[in-house]
Amino acid sequence: MDNLISLIGEPWADYGLIDSGHGRKLERYGRFRFVRPEPQAMWAPSSDDWQADGEFIPGADEDGGGRWELSRDVPQGGWPLSWREARFTASNTPFRHLGFFPDMAPVWDWMRGRIADAADPECLNLFGYTGVGTLALSAAGARMVHVDASKKSVEAARANAALSGMADRPVRWLVEDAAKFVAREVRRERRYDGIILDPPKWGRGPNGEVWKLEEHLPALIADCRRLIDADSRFLFLTVYAVRLSALAIGELVRQHFADLPGRVECGELGVREESRGLTLPTAIFARWSRD
Repeated sequence: MDNLISLIGEPWADYGLIDSGHGRKLERYGRFRFVRPEPQAMWAPSSDDWQADGEFIPGADEDGGGRWELSRDVPQGGWPLSWREARFTASNTPFRHLGFFPDMAPVWDWMRGRIADAADPECLNLFGYTGVGTLALSAAGARMVHVDASKKSVEAARANAALSGMADRPVRWLVEDAAKFVAREVRRERRYDGIILDPPKWGRGPNGEVWKLEEHLPALIADCRRLIDADSRFLFLTVYAVRLSALAIGELVRQHFADLPGRVECGELGVREESRGLTLPTAIFARWSRD
Protein backbone atom coordinates (compact mmCIF):
# COMPACT_ATOMS: atom_id res chain seq x y z
CA MET A 1 0.00 0.00 0.00
CA ASP A 2 3.03 2.30 -0.07
CA ASN A 3 2.95 2.93 -3.82
CA LEU A 4 0.05 4.75 -5.43
CA ILE A 5 -0.76 3.90 -9.03
CA SER A 6 -2.55 5.86 -11.71
CA LEU A 7 -5.11 4.78 -14.30
CA ILE A 8 -5.13 7.34 -17.09
CA GLY A 9 -7.95 7.64 -19.60
CA GLU A 10 -6.71 8.26 -23.14
CA PRO A 11 -8.73 10.10 -25.81
CA TRP A 12 -10.98 8.03 -28.04
CA ALA A 13 -13.16 8.81 -31.05
CA ASP A 14 -16.15 10.04 -29.03
CA TYR A 15 -14.37 11.70 -26.09
CA GLY A 16 -11.33 13.82 -25.38
CA LEU A 17 -10.04 16.37 -22.87
CA ILE A 18 -9.05 19.15 -25.27
CA ASP A 19 -7.60 21.69 -22.84
CA SER A 20 -7.68 22.60 -19.15
CA GLY A 21 -6.58 25.36 -16.81
CA HIS A 22 -7.62 28.26 -14.59
CA GLY A 23 -10.20 26.05 -12.86
CA ARG A 24 -11.99 24.84 -16.01
CA LYS A 25 -11.77 22.13 -18.65
CA LEU A 26 -12.76 21.92 -22.32
CA GLU A 27 -13.93 18.50 -23.51
CA ARG A 28 -15.37 16.99 -26.66
CA TYR A 29 -18.32 14.61 -26.48
CA GLY A 30 -18.87 13.40 -30.00
CA ARG A 31 -19.40 16.45 -32.22
CA PHE A 32 -19.99 18.83 -29.30
CA ARG A 33 -17.54 20.69 -27.07
CA PHE A 34 -18.31 21.77 -23.51
CA VAL A 35 -16.65 23.78 -20.74
CA ARG A 36 -17.05 22.61 -17.15
CA PRO A 37 -15.58 23.75 -13.81
CA GLU A 38 -12.49 21.80 -12.71
CA PRO A 39 -10.89 22.97 -9.44
CA GLN A 40 -7.86 20.70 -9.89
CA ALA A 41 -6.87 22.41 -13.15
CA MET A 42 -4.72 24.96 -11.34
CA TRP A 43 -2.35 25.54 -14.26
CA ALA A 44 -2.77 27.83 -17.26
CA PRO A 45 -4.59 26.49 -20.34
CA SER A 46 -2.74 26.00 -23.61
CA SER A 47 -5.14 28.40 -25.35
CA ASP A 48 -7.29 31.32 -24.30
CA ASP A 49 -9.68 30.80 -27.23
CA TRP A 50 -12.09 28.03 -26.23
CA GLN A 51 -14.83 27.57 -28.80
CA ALA A 52 -17.57 25.52 -27.14
CA ASP A 53 -21.20 24.54 -27.67
CA GLY A 54 -22.03 25.01 -24.00
CA GLU A 55 -20.71 25.76 -20.53
CA PHE A 56 -21.79 24.75 -17.05
CA ILE A 57 -22.01 27.79 -14.79
CA PRO A 58 -21.64 26.68 -11.15
CA GLY A 59 -23.89 27.96 -8.39
CA ALA A 60 -22.82 29.57 -5.16
CA ASP A 61 -22.85 26.22 -3.29
CA GLU A 62 -19.53 24.44 -3.76
CA ASP A 63 -21.24 21.06 -3.33
CA GLY A 64 -23.66 21.51 -6.21
CA GLY A 65 -26.03 23.73 -8.09
CA GLY A 66 -25.56 25.65 -11.26
CA ARG A 67 -26.90 25.68 -14.81
CA TRP A 68 -25.93 24.91 -18.38
CA GLU A 69 -25.70 27.64 -21.01
CA LEU A 70 -26.05 25.79 -24.33
CA SER A 71 -26.20 26.67 -27.98
CA ARG A 72 -29.39 25.81 -29.80
CA ASP A 73 -27.56 23.05 -31.71
CA VAL A 74 -27.18 20.83 -28.62
CA PRO A 75 -30.06 18.27 -28.57
CA GLN A 76 -32.07 18.49 -25.36
CA GLY A 77 -32.74 14.77 -25.50
CA GLY A 78 -29.07 13.87 -25.81
CA TRP A 79 -27.03 12.28 -28.59
CA PRO A 80 -25.42 8.83 -29.05
CA LEU A 81 -21.79 8.04 -28.25
CA SER A 82 -19.88 4.77 -28.06
CA TRP A 83 -17.02 3.04 -26.26
CA ARG A 84 -15.95 -0.35 -27.61
CA GLU A 85 -19.21 -2.32 -28.08
CA ALA A 86 -21.26 -0.07 -25.79
CA ARG A 87 -23.45 2.68 -27.19
CA PHE A 88 -25.08 5.19 -24.88
CA THR A 89 -26.75 8.58 -24.79
CA ALA A 90 -24.82 11.62 -23.59
CA SER A 91 -26.78 14.59 -22.27
CA ASN A 92 -26.26 17.75 -20.25
CA THR A 93 -27.43 16.74 -16.78
CA PRO A 94 -28.29 19.17 -13.94
CA PHE A 95 -25.35 17.68 -12.02
CA ARG A 96 -22.79 19.19 -14.46
CA HIS A 97 -21.68 15.89 -16.00
CA LEU A 98 -22.92 14.39 -19.27
CA GLY A 99 -24.46 11.07 -18.33
CA PHE A 100 -21.30 8.97 -18.03
CA PHE A 101 -17.78 9.23 -16.63
CA PRO A 102 -15.11 9.00 -19.35
CA ASP A 103 -12.28 8.57 -16.84
CA MET A 104 -13.71 5.10 -16.15
CA ALA A 105 -12.59 3.81 -19.58
CA PRO A 106 -9.32 2.28 -18.27
CA VAL A 107 -11.29 0.72 -15.40
CA TRP A 108 -13.69 -0.94 -17.84
CA ASP A 109 -10.71 -2.36 -19.75
CA TRP A 110 -9.07 -3.57 -16.53
CA MET A 111 -12.22 -5.36 -15.34
CA ARG A 112 -12.73 -7.00 -18.72
CA GLY A 113 -9.18 -8.32 -18.50
CA ARG A 114 -9.83 -9.83 -15.07
CA ILE A 115 -12.76 -11.95 -16.32
CA ALA A 116 -11.36 -12.77 -19.75
CA ASP A 117 -10.64 -16.42 -18.87
CA ALA A 118 -13.51 -16.93 -16.40
CA ALA A 119 -16.22 -19.47 -17.18
CA ASP A 120 -19.65 -17.79 -17.22
CA PRO A 121 -18.68 -14.94 -14.83
CA GLU A 122 -21.29 -13.00 -12.91
CA CYS A 123 -20.59 -9.41 -11.81
CA LEU A 124 -22.38 -6.83 -9.69
CA ASN A 125 -22.50 -3.12 -10.55
CA LEU A 126 -23.56 -1.08 -7.52
CA PHE A 127 -24.60 2.55 -8.02
CA GLY A 128 -24.65 1.54 -11.70
CA TYR A 129 -26.04 4.85 -13.02
CA THR A 130 -26.61 4.81 -16.80
CA GLY A 131 -25.01 1.44 -17.23
CA VAL A 132 -21.93 1.95 -19.41
CA GLY A 133 -19.84 -0.16 -17.02
CA THR A 134 -22.56 -2.82 -17.02
CA LEU A 135 -22.56 -2.91 -20.81
CA ALA A 136 -18.76 -2.99 -20.99
CA LEU A 137 -18.68 -6.12 -18.81
CA SER A 138 -21.75 -7.66 -20.46
CA ALA A 139 -20.10 -7.34 -23.88
CA ALA A 140 -17.11 -9.21 -22.44
CA GLY A 141 -19.34 -12.16 -21.53
CA ALA A 142 -20.41 -11.44 -17.95
CA ARG A 143 -23.85 -12.02 -16.52
CA MET A 144 -24.65 -8.74 -14.77
CA VAL A 145 -26.66 -7.44 -11.82
CA HIS A 146 -27.11 -3.67 -12.17
CA VAL A 147 -28.29 -1.80 -9.05
CA ASP A 148 -29.16 1.87 -8.69
CA ALA A 149 -31.55 3.69 -6.37
CA SER A 150 -32.74 5.99 -9.17
CA LYS A 151 -35.52 4.64 -11.37
CA LYS A 152 -34.62 7.25 -13.98
CA SER A 153 -31.01 6.07 -14.09
CA VAL A 154 -32.01 2.42 -14.44
CA GLU A 155 -34.39 3.33 -17.25
CA ALA A 156 -31.55 5.19 -18.98
CA ALA A 157 -29.28 2.16 -18.51
CA ARG A 158 -31.86 -0.14 -20.11
CA ALA A 159 -32.26 2.32 -22.99
CA ASN A 160 -28.48 2.28 -23.46
CA ALA A 161 -28.55 -1.52 -23.54
CA ALA A 162 -31.15 -1.38 -26.31
CA LEU A 163 -29.10 1.24 -28.17
CA SER A 164 -26.10 -1.13 -27.95
CA GLY A 165 -28.07 -4.10 -29.24
CA MET A 166 -27.71 -5.75 -25.83
CA ALA A 167 -31.34 -5.70 -24.67
CA ASP A 168 -31.37 -9.51 -24.60
CA ARG A 169 -28.12 -9.89 -22.66
CA PRO A 170 -28.37 -11.53 -19.20
CA VAL A 171 -28.68 -8.41 -17.05
CA ARG A 172 -30.88 -7.95 -13.97
CA TRP A 173 -31.88 -4.28 -13.79
CA LEU A 174 -32.81 -3.37 -10.20
CA VAL A 175 -34.07 -0.13 -8.64
CA GLU A 176 -32.73 -0.78 -5.16
CA ASP A 177 -30.84 0.78 -2.28
CA ALA A 178 -27.32 -0.62 -2.79
CA ALA A 179 -26.54 -1.26 0.88
CA LYS A 180 -29.84 -3.05 1.52
CA PHE A 181 -29.46 -5.14 -1.63
CA VAL A 182 -25.93 -6.25 -0.72
CA ALA A 183 -27.04 -7.13 2.83
CA ARG A 184 -29.79 -9.34 1.40
CA GLU A 185 -27.33 -11.00 -0.97
CA VAL A 186 -25.09 -11.78 2.00
CA ARG A 187 -28.01 -13.47 3.79
CA ARG A 188 -28.72 -15.46 0.62
CA GLU A 189 -25.06 -16.56 0.59
CA ARG A 190 -24.60 -15.31 -2.96
CA ARG A 191 -21.18 -14.83 -4.56
CA TYR A 192 -19.90 -12.79 -7.50
CA ASP A 193 -16.86 -12.98 -9.70
CA GLY A 194 -16.51 -9.20 -9.70
CA ILE A 195 -17.99 -6.14 -8.02
CA ILE A 196 -17.75 -2.54 -9.19
CA LEU A 197 -19.03 0.24 -6.96
CA ASP A 198 -19.05 3.98 -7.49
CA PRO A 199 -20.88 5.40 -4.45
CA PRO A 200 -21.90 9.05 -4.30
CA LYS A 201 -20.84 11.39 -1.55
CA TRP A 202 -24.46 11.65 -0.42
CA GLY A 203 -27.73 10.22 -1.67
CA ARG A 204 -31.13 8.73 -0.96
CA GLY A 205 -32.49 5.30 -1.75
CA PRO A 206 -35.87 4.66 -3.43
CA ASN A 207 -37.58 4.53 -0.02
CA GLY A 208 -35.80 7.54 1.45
CA GLU A 209 -32.76 5.66 2.78
CA VAL A 210 -29.95 8.11 3.51
CA TRP A 211 -26.44 7.38 2.20
CA LYS A 212 -23.39 9.21 3.62
CA LEU A 213 -20.15 7.94 2.13
CA GLU A 214 -17.77 8.43 5.06
CA GLU A 215 -20.33 6.91 7.46
CA HIS A 216 -21.69 4.00 5.43
CA LEU A 217 -18.85 2.91 3.12
CA PRO A 218 -17.00 0.69 5.65
CA ALA A 219 -20.07 -1.49 6.28
CA LEU A 220 -20.79 -1.73 2.55
CA ILE A 221 -17.23 -2.88 1.80
CA ALA A 222 -17.50 -5.44 4.61
CA ASP A 223 -20.68 -6.85 3.05
CA CYS A 224 -19.16 -6.81 -0.45
CA ARG A 225 -16.27 -8.89 0.91
CA ARG A 226 -18.80 -11.55 1.95
CA LEU A 227 -19.95 -11.79 -1.69
CA ILE A 228 -16.38 -12.44 -2.89
CA ASP A 229 -14.37 -15.64 -2.46
CA ALA A 230 -10.94 -16.93 -3.40
CA ASP A 231 -12.16 -17.79 -6.91
CA SER A 232 -13.54 -14.30 -7.57
CA ARG A 233 -11.66 -11.93 -9.85
CA PHE A 234 -11.99 -8.32 -8.68
CA LEU A 235 -13.57 -5.55 -6.64
CA PHE A 236 -13.16 -1.97 -7.84
CA LEU A 237 -14.15 1.06 -5.73
CA THR A 238 -14.11 4.63 -7.04
CA VAL A 239 -14.67 7.75 -4.96
CA TYR A 240 -15.33 11.24 -6.34
CA ALA A 241 -15.63 14.69 -4.78
CA VAL A 242 -14.77 13.91 -1.16
CA ARG A 243 -11.96 14.90 1.14
CA LEU A 244 -10.55 11.40 1.42
CA SER A 245 -7.20 9.91 0.51
CA ALA A 246 -6.59 7.00 -1.86
CA LEU A 247 -4.48 5.51 0.91
CA ALA A 248 -7.46 5.65 3.29
CA ILE A 249 -9.84 3.73 1.04
CA GLY A 250 -7.00 1.41 0.05
CA GLU A 251 -6.43 0.48 3.67
CA LEU A 252 -10.17 -0.05 4.15
CA VAL A 253 -10.27 -2.54 1.27
CA ARG A 254 -6.97 -4.17 2.32
CA GLN A 255 -8.22 -4.90 5.83
CA HIS A 256 -11.39 -6.58 4.58
CA PHE A 257 -9.65 -8.56 1.83
CA ALA A 258 -6.47 -9.50 3.73
CA ASP A 259 -7.58 -13.14 4.07
CA LEU A 260 -7.91 -13.63 0.31
CA PRO A 261 -5.13 -14.36 -2.17
CA GLY A 262 -4.30 -11.60 -4.62
CA ARG A 263 -3.46 -7.98 -4.05
CA VAL A 264 -4.96 -4.63 -3.09
CA GLU A 265 -3.90 -1.47 -4.90
CA CYS A 266 -5.00 2.14 -4.69
CA GLY A 267 -4.37 5.38 -6.50
CA GLU A 268 -5.92 7.99 -8.75
CA LEU A 269 -7.96 8.09 -11.91
CA GLY A 270 -7.16 10.77 -14.46
CA VAL A 271 -7.69 11.87 -18.04
CA ARG A 272 -4.89 12.76 -20.44
CA GLU A 273 -5.19 16.14 -22.11
CA GLU A 274 -4.99 16.04 -25.90
CA SER A 275 -3.20 19.35 -26.42
CA ARG A 276 -0.21 18.84 -24.07
CA GLY A 277 -0.43 15.31 -22.72
CA LEU A 278 -0.71 16.41 -19.10
CA THR A 279 -2.90 14.40 -16.72
CA LEU A 280 -5.98 15.90 -15.05
CA PRO A 281 -6.81 13.95 -11.85
CA THR A 282 -10.49 13.09 -11.42
CA ALA A 283 -11.04 10.54 -8.64
CA ILE A 284 -9.40 8.11 -6.23
CA PHE A 285 -9.81 4.35 -6.24
CA ALA A 286 -9.00 1.13 -4.43
CA ARG A 287 -9.16 -2.33 -5.96
CA TRP A 288 -8.66 -5.98 -5.10
CA SER A 289 -7.80 -8.55 -7.74
CA ARG A 290 -6.98 -12.23 -7.52
CA ASP A 291 -3.91 -11.96 -9.74
